[in-house]
Order: sequence, then C-alpha cells, then structure tokens
Amino acid sequence: MSERPLIFIDPYPRNQEMVFSEATERVLRDLGRLVIHFGSRAPDELVEGILPEVQVIIGQTAMPRERLDQAPKLRAILNVKANWEPNIDYEEAHARGIHVLSAAPAMAPAVAEFCLGQAITLARGLQHADPLFRLAQEAYGIGGNAKAYSLYDSKVGLLGYGNLGKSLVPLLRPFQPEILVYDPWLSSGYLSKEGLIPVSLEEILAKSKFLFLLAGVTTENEGFLGKALLEFIPTDATVVLASRSEIVDFEAFIELAGQGRFRAAIDVFPEEPVSKDDLVRKTSHVLFSSHLAGGIRASYARIQEMMLDDIKQIFQGLPPLRMQRAEPNLAAKMRSR
Repeated sequence: MSERPLIFIDPYPRNQEMVFSEATERVLRDLGRLVIHFGSRAPDELVEGILPEVQVIIGQTAMPRERLDQAPKLRAILNVKANWEPNIDYEEAHARGIHVLSAAPAMAPAVAEFCLGQAITLARGLQHADPLFRLAQEAYGIGGNAKAYSLYDSKVGLLGYGNLGKSLVPLLRPFQPEILVYDPWLSSGYLSKEGLIPVSLEEILAKSKFLFLLAGVTTENEGFLGKALLEFIPTDATVVLASRSEIVDFEAFIELAGQGRFRAAIDVFPEEPVSKDDLVRKTSHVLFSSHLAGGIRASYARIQEMMLDDIKQIFQGLPPLRMQRAEPNLAAKMRSR
C-alpha cells in the first residue's frame, strides 16, 4: 500500500482561524498526512525536511528553483492570500507541471461590495450626514443633498479589470452606468465583449465621475499614478483606492484628497498597521478604513472551500477549478506585500 500524500500547511500571515477550521482539518486528514506550522514563516529546516515527500503546499512558503529541485513529488502550491508574491519560481513550477494557485477569487466579492458601499457613501454624503444629525445640525430633503450626486446613469471607471473588477461590474450594472476600463494586460476586443468601454489611462482619469483603483502592484506600475496623472481626475469625483496603495504616489493622493480636490475612500496603506501618530489620520475629506474590505468570515470560509475542492481535483489527476491559476509571466511581475 502506497504512503498517503504529504500536505504541508504554512499559511503565515494567515492564522489558523482564517484558513484551518476543524472541518477543514478533518477533510485534509482524510486526504493525506499533515505537517502544520502556524504563527510565523516556517523555519528553513522544517521546510527542507518535508521537501522530498511533500505533494501539496498550502501557504506562502518560498519556493525558488533550488527548493523545487528538492521536491520531486510536489503537485501544487496553494497561496491562501489574495495576491501573487515574488516567492516562487513561477516559470520553473509551470514547466514541471506544478499547479500554483491563488485564493484571490475568494476575497473579491467582499471587496467589491465594500467598494460599492464606499462610493455611494461618498457620493451621497453619508459620511457627513450622520455626525450633523448627532449635533442636531442636519438639513432635510434637497437642503441636505446640495452636494450629493448619484451613481445611477453615471460614468464609472475601473482602473484594472481582474478579480476585483469582475466582481464589481455585476454590482454596478443595476445602476446603468457607462463603465470605462483601463487595463494594459487586456485587449480592447476582450473588454468590449464584456460590455465595457476600453479607454486610455488619461481618458479614464479625466472622464470618470466614479473611479475605482483596482490594479495590483507589479514591477511595471508601482507608484505610476503620480500627482500629474491624479490631477486629471475631475473636481469632486469619487475615487476608491481598493487594491494596493503602492499603485499611487500615496503622498500626492492624500494631498489632493485632503484639499478636497476629489472625494476619496482609502482602505489600504503603504505601511500597515498605520502608526498612531501618522499625519494621514488628520487628513480631511477622506473616508478611511483599516484594510477591512475583503477580510470577513465568508471570504475565509470561501478560501477553505476552494482549497479543499482543488486539492481533491489534483489528487484525482484532474485540473483545479476553483482557485486562480498563476500565469507564470504575469505572476512573476506582481509585487504585493
């Protein structure tokens, strides 16, 4: 009788509660032998000790070519974060037939609904209405809506059309907006077939009343939205920074938003957690949240469902269906923290 497959669980910075419920553990133990490490990056000696036998890695374990050489039985690496990281030799893994998968599709629905809520909150002025009411300084009807505008029948821009954009578009459709998209990795023909309007970077910045910044961070775009480009954004537009702060010149973004140049919602920051005395906390005209968009229980439950489904597929010699597969050339360019 052949030995049961070895599954290595090393999900840091995800913790046990996020990706390893009792039910998930039971299923995994039915599928194979488990080696588990929580609370920190697995030490090198532990990783190197399991490489000769491991068939599935769940987590963000660094797997350069040297380690792949030591893992002849490895069939899959399941990244349980929502972003590709430069910790794997993606081309070599692909060449060896190793599935490299990401949990990004699991987080996207929650992020999309959060973005929509932020945008409507800013456009309708709800962030001001509540404190004014509590101070008995509210205005009713049109008097309280002097600066409000509607998402309905508006121009919406999506800067990036990956998992987040694909989850957000169905939520936007009932408002019947004109949806503009800038994504240099996707063809105009593909975007048009999706019922979207492909535009240039300058066009999407200049024409969008609602602008969602959804692009991941890559070797090609880090900090590419500098002050000169941000000044294309129409006065009083609503801008939601949802993916990673590194795609913008964060200081310039904060400066313009703080001046009231546009309405902004920010859920992601260059350093997290943000220090208590960071001056960003004093910025006016911005709706802040502490990287809350995707991290709800339903998202983590979905990660576990996807993970288990795809491991079962792989052990049956079938392709994974639920998690996102790495495209080697693209994944290698990602620079997420």
